Amino acid sequence: MEARGVVFEYLLGQPVLTDWSAVFPAGSLTALTGPSGRGKSTLLYLLGLMLQPSSGDILVSGESVTGLSDASRARLRAEQFGFVFQDAALDQTRTVLDNVTEAALYRGQKRAAARPRALDLLDRFEVDVPPHRKPGQVSGGQAQRIALCRALLTDPVVLLADEPTGNLDPTTSELVVAALQEHAATGAAVIVVTHSPEVAAACDIEIRL
Repeated sequence: MEARGVVFEYLLGQPVLTDWSAVFPAGSLTALTGPSGRGKSTLLYLLGLMLQPSSGDILVSGESVTGLSDASRARLRAEQFGFVFQDAALDQTRTVLDNVTEAALYRGQKRAAARPRALDLLDRFEVDVPPHRKPGQVSGGQAQRIALCRALLTDPVVLLADEPTGNLDPTTSELVVAALQEHAATGAAVIVVTHSPEVAAACDIEIRL
């Protein structure tokens, strides 16, 4: 991924990002760090094609995606992206297992076909709850790991994570960071927003905003 001269304003004349550029290489784990309010999460949403820059360009595999229609951006996200939101963003009406397998539906796959990998991921990240339980019946740390399972389910080319260890104990944080490193090693571009010096130190690249 690449950002070229990106400007983003929530309010006219009040830019959050100004002429911001960076390259996020495939096969690398990149940390976005810096004080609160510097636009780290906003940048992650821009890279995830959920926001459009006010000006500048976002490129995926060398191709500009800034001018794509909403439908084309949604299709590209479904085919190539995984996203871990800071608040997990789980569907409270669905089971833990259905939340994870939801990512497969966006690619036109069946839930049943995705179940074995989903269960493997839940086991790998030690989400020790029955898969039929609802998100409202799990802890914040478990919800964050469920969201990571969902993001990893389809082996995305680009994985974006907003504070993926924010609600986790040190041991589980190490497990998550190792998984992010392993996914980057497959050739994916993995980008994480973090306030944790330990997580930043484990990344290949650190970009401070």
